[in-house]
Amino acid sequence: MKQHALGAWRVVVSFAILLGLWQLAWAFSTYPDSLFPSPGASLAAIGELAQKGRLWTDIAASMYRYVAGYALAAALGVLLGLVLGWFSRAWAYVNPVVQFIRPISPMAWLPFIVLLLGIGDIPAIAIVFIAAFFPVLIGTVSAVRAIDPIYLKVAKNFAVTGPRKIASIVLPAAFPQIMNSLRTAIGTAWIFLVAGEMVGAQTGLGYLIIDARNNLSADQLLAAIIVIGIIGFALDTTVRFIDTRVQRAWGREV
Repeated sequence: MKQHALGAWRVVVSFAILLGLWQLAWAFSTYPDSLFPSPGASLAAIGELAQKGRLWTDIAASMYRYVAGYALAAALGVLLGLVLGWFSRAWAYVNPVVQFIRPISPMAWLPFIVLLLGIGDIPAIAIVFIAAFFPVLIGTVSAVRAIDPIYLKVAKNFAVTGPRKIASIVLPAAFPQIMNSLRTAIGTAWIFLVAGEMVGAQTGLGYLIIDARNNLSADQLLAAIIVIGIIGFALDTTVRFIDTRVQRAWGREV
């Protein structure tokens, strides 16, 4: 309990310092408020957007695209990663193609995706999927290949084979590293979702930023940035919470 309270206190202090530095920068800035708003003005803009309902509509649109793309990437990435990590010969053939495609920015695919699928939800979901899939796949393959051979010997001694072996031995042993890859993908996918919405959508937090820029509303622009950061922080915290719970259920102290 004390550790959780200490962690919460550190979060509060770190954000208080950030807001304090922002307030100081605004107080000594020579830019007009229309270009560089204060923290108070930006927080007020969040309240105004929420009161009008615009903020909730854009958050809902972004979260729908994000959850759909990320869930698909996580499920497929972990499943394929377990299989390809286990069957190393198959991975030897797949790996060169993965390493060829992986460095290509998801945004590079966006014009092609928009041409094929139009604007709306599907292009943004596709961008999230591409951004999240490769970190999860490679992280899972690496996790499986790094499993301590002692676990496999135990499985052999107890005649644990086939899918049961992967579910009861391989997955728990590789789980911590898999969760690290899922956490990495969380941030990467969220970043590229917002970027994708700036180009290929008419709703969402990314579109809210573009709309605020076009209307020269710096307070709303910063409000959207703050909300994006808050949601990203909440997503990462949620994954860390799930990671801790699952590992404790498997008898690991975290």
